[in-house]
Amino acid sequence: AAALLAWVNQLTAEPIRLAEVAKQQTAIKEVTPAFDAVGKIISYTDETGQNINCYPVLNQNKCVGIAVESYSNAGFNGYIQVMVGFDMNGNIVNYSVLKQAETPGLGTKMVDWFKTDKAAQSILGKNPAKGLRVSKDGGEIDAITAATISSRAFLDAVNRAYTYYQKSLDAVQTAQN
Repeated sequence: AAALLAWVNQLTAEPIRLAEVAKQQTAIKEVTPAFDAVGKIISYTDETGQNINCYPVLNQNKCVGIAVESYSNAGFNGYIQVMVGFDMNGNIVNYSVLKQAETPGLGTKMVDWFKTDKAAQSILGKNPAKGLRVSKDGGEIDAITAATISSRAFLDAVNRAYTYYQKSLDAVQTAQN
């Protein structure tokens, strides 16, 4: 039985990895301004040992935005992973939720909730330089109804993405000069 499990694991590991890479590439396209190439990946290791990858996107060899793969461990059910795209002014272009295990019908609404131009839900076009917070915590973003913990975790991941966007922006600008 152990040998069979090991064989099945070996057989499925590569297709799973390729599917994750495809999902990542799709997310980069969804969240950034129009581009014709992805620049050199900039990787960081944060204070918890987690990798944060930044993907500069180029149009005619000029950086037009940066996609940042970020996370939060503070979700109602733990880990949330997002890809957040920023323009060169630090404004959020779009986001994509890559992984989450939040409560169906509540926390899972984060996939679309923060893109909705209704009340104060949307984070699109916002610059998180001062940090994004839910209105319950004195911020300007409406939390998902009955899912404040998930909303806080999502915004934590977005704020973390902005921190690493700022770091990678310096590296990108140095490389272009």
